[in-house]
Amino acid sequence: MEQVRKPPIVVLIPAFNEEESLPFVLAGIPKAWVREVVVCNNGSTDRTAEVARLIGATVVDARKRGYGSACLAGIRYLEQKPPSERPEIVVFLDGDYSDYPDDLPEVVGPILKDEKDLVIGSRLSGRSEPGSMTLPQRFGNWLAPFLIRLLYGYRFSDLGPFRAIRWEKLIALNMRDTNYGWTVEMQIKAARQGLRCAEVPVRYRKRAAGKSKVSGTLKGVVLAGWKIISLIFLLYFFDSKPKTQNSKL
Repeated sequence: MEQVRKPPIVVLIPAFNEEESLPFVLAGIPKAWVREVVVCNNGSTDRTAEVARLIGATVVDARKRGYGSACLAGIRYLEQKPPSERPEIVVFLDGDYSDYPDDLPEVVGPILKDEKDLVIGSRLSGRSEPGSMTLPQRFGNWLAPFLIRLLYGYRFSDLGPFRAIRWEKLIALNMRDTNYGWTVEMQIKAARQGLRCAEVPVRYRKRAAGKSKVSGTLKGVVLAGWKIISLIFLLYFFDSKPKTQNSKL
């Protein structure tokens, strides 16, 4: 079998009160594929940070609450490293153990082969456990990709949080959203900049413990939905002119 070069890969895990599920996530990451795992602690009030350190992860604290804020804290941590120590690929993975961390080789595969710049783990094209995604989640994951295709000419099926991107491309996106719009902002900006994008099927299940900060409450669902949809139109009308190049996934 052909040996695939394994470049420096760093996994960023935004986490808020995930002390129960985080050990499963960290244990499931294929260690031979990654150089460092960074848990972006988003103001947790439980033992999330302590558990992460005990298992061997690097912990970075994000003072401002929000999914995007946690991801940005992880990026700032990597930016402060000497250039030789920065990753070639950054993988984003949630801390609730809904995704299967051992799908990581499939997610980074198209980048390793120098075929793609951004790879989204698609839950819709993979195998999802019944009940793992609520009806509002499924609707939102249909509507947002539909709008992206309509406005930007890029085809996505999901806004899945399990994703991989080249480090230099990630920095060039100039990510800003500090909350629910993080994933869709990345996909829209990738479309605008003409990145080579792909999706790969990933498995998905009910979270290991606790309640989702978004789909677990009506308020979270409404706020997340509003933020995602409004961000799609704000970036279209008030950001730089979008590219029209289509991306075949």
